[in-house]
Amino acid sequence: MNPVKPSLHTSLSPALLHLYAVSNSIVVIIDVLRATSTIATVLYNGAKCIIPVDSVAACIRIGKQIEGITAGERDGKVAEGLSYGNSPFEYPREFVSGKTLVLTTTNGTKLLHMALEKGAKKIITGSFGNLSAVCDYLIEQKRHVILGCAAWKDRVNIEDTLFAGAVISRIKEHFTINCDASQMAETMYKDARKDLFEFLKNKHASHYLRLSKFGLEKDIRYCLTEDAANVLCVYEGGKLVIGTQGERV
Repeated sequence: MNPVKPSLHTSLSPALLHLYAVSNSIVVIIDVLRATSTIATVLYNGAKCIIPVDSVAACIRIGKQIEGITAGERDGKVAEGLSYGNSPFEYPREFVSGKTLVLTTTNGTKLLHMALEKGAKKIITGSFGNLSAVCDYLIEQKRHVILGCAAWKDRVNIEDTLFAGAVISRIKEHFTINCDASQMAETMYKDARKDLFEFLKNKHASHYLRLSKFGLEKDIRYCLTEDAANVLCVYEGGKLVIGTQGERV
């Protein structure tokens, strides 16, 4: 008799998260351009931890209290009052090693706090930069999974959907998937995987256009590179830290 497989669902927007059983699931926060890509990079480059907050005011306040690096963006640009933005290239190892980053972004940190409020069993962050670490962890855990796309101000976007599809294409044999959003995500990823950057460009993806306008094509290419910062990013005790493969929820 085959063991019952855990379920996997994809929430294409924070506005849809309430439709899913968050409280008994591992939630993967996906914000490819650029929050979760930057989170993986910062931790990979040796930061002590990242404190994700949902407002600029909280970012400034906590940053002063702990003498941390205050960072974040609104609408793709460095948020007013913060020292640094949301580009992974702002955080080389020589800058962030051993330090704490306080981060707020338009979409990603907002979704993380939504999942927290809904009692998620465990929260990790996912990007192409740590795709393998995310997939290995989800297979190991044998728990229900929700792939949560941060989208753009609740509007579905292409890049987060592509990442959900990339995860599904790797781990689907280990899960029961009765979810049209997941099927759509995998289908899109199969069409795009030969060249994700060109796919976003040719489809006039809204966030691609937004960041390109600011001259950030280098960021986009980096954020679409698999395993460039392949660490497991786990939310524990109010902080994002590097997790250990094999630890149980």
